[in-house]
Amino acid sequence: MRPFGVSAQARATPTKTALVFDGDRLTFAEFDALANQAAHTLLDRGLSSGDRLAIALRNRPEFYVMSHGAARLGIDVVPVSWRYKADEVRYMMEDSHARLIVCEQDAKDSVAGLRTVRAGEELDRALRAAPSTPPPGSRDPAPVWMRVYTSGTTGYPKAVDRAKPDVETSSASALAMAQFWGFAGEDDVHIACGPLYHSAPFSFSHQALYLGQTVVLTPDHFDAEQCLRLIQDERATWSHMVPIHFIRILALDEAVRSQYDLSSLRRVLHSAAPCPPDVKRRIMEVFPPGVVYEIYGATEGMGTFISPEEWARKPGSVGRAAMGLTLKILDDNGTELPPGEVGLIYMSPMPGNAFSYENAPEKTAAAYRDGLFTVNDMGYLDDDGYLYLTDRKADMIITGGSNVYPAEVENVLYRHPAVKDAAVFGVPDPEWGESVKAVVELISGVSEAALIEYCRDNLAHYKCPRSIDIVDELPRELNGKIRKRNLRDRYWASEQSRI
Repeated sequence: MRPFGVSAQARATPTKTALVFDGDRLTFAEFDALANQAAHTLLDRGLSSGDRLAIALRNRPEFYVMSHGAARLGIDVVPVSWRYKADEVRYMMEDSHARLIVCEQDAKDSVAGLRTVRAGEELDRALRAAPSTPPPGSRDPAPVWMRVYTSGTTGYPKAVDRAKPDVETSSASALAMAQFWGFAGEDDVHIACGPLYHSAPFSFSHQALYLGQTVVLTPDHFDAEQCLRLIQDERATWSHMVPIHFIRILALDEAVRSQYDLSSLRRVLHSAAPCPPDVKRRIMEVFPPGVVYEIYGATEGMGTFISPEEWARKPGSVGRAAMGLTLKILDDNGTELPPGEVGLIYMSPMPGNAFSYENAPEKTAAAYRDGLFTVNDMGYLDDDGYLYLTDRKADMIITGGSNVYPAEVENVLYRHPAVKDAAVFGVPDPEWGESVKAVVELISGVSEAALIEYCRDNLAHYKCPRSIDIVDELPRELNGKIRKRNLRDRYWASEQSRI
């Protein structure tokens, strides 16, 4: 039977490289020993099975080491952004009931008053002092169980809760998913490009480790050329990316991109944010043919996927329902809509994988309808069952009684050669209720008037921005998503209603 889990890999292939980061390498045997030391370190601080451990670290091997140490004791991991401020961290700690937070050495005000273990000298000293043998009652294999919070569009994030599968189910599921996507080989190499506190980079890279694959970890600040160099040098075979990674790779000079051999890549999955069709077309020319697959879903569950061949026939689509799942478009009354009509996207959970929002039964109830759930995304199906996203319901603009979906406007702005990135949302308008506003980040100089005229050349006029702000840099989450709420709040601060 194929080994599953870090300890099993350490016994089967102890000298094989498990982790690559910043020029250093950890074998599976070394990683396994460190995870045992991490487990002892947590025991020494009073944690035990059923507790929760928060981890607020940059991308570094210690993130994996502490996660796997926690798993061996039956402790859940709560990933927290290391950039969070004090109120955000305290909310995460209190809501999750985490008893300890592993944080950066330079974290100060954000963790004041909390029980901490700091990366660097303190954590290194604790690990060195701990035994490298399994702790009493150690679980083997021990899949990491992550307490994931959704980013959401309003209010505080919500924890997604689901029943823990047993080890046999976890191992079978990890192998089945890897086989489905085409990267189940023991010689496959995964390059992790996103922040580990985000669910997709965390989950995909852990899946690779369970299956005995090497994980190449990139720093939090994505360096496009460094990524291409690592793909070449480590012969990476698969990755998960988001559109901002594509945009930054495409921003490199062609002479720079073309010097790297990317032929080892067999799958690049992308998700988390809509990818402008022009960006996707161009990145598919950079990577080897047939490599770029798109997933639509959320922390709550997977919805659709689309192959590059399908996308060539259905540009702009995010695909059909995945693996026998059900996909429907419903109106606000729960009536199923015919092809071509925009409504709320509802999906079925994976078998045995229904979720709830911890500490928020009312939000759980609002998400489900007749066994299907929604994350409040809007879209429509075509006659062949392919899904097209329009936007989140919360982002929809109603101007003069007409609906405007920001993603459509953003995709036009992306096509302008001077535009690097864009965010579109509604702002108060005394006559129209809302008017369309755009905030853009540029590659080269262009005037607001020229951009508005470009939109008017490519969209019905009521959909076009009435004003455009040009900024040096758009605010982003580390997973690449633009923080539209931060932008929108500036314009709605004096309003009692946001409709």
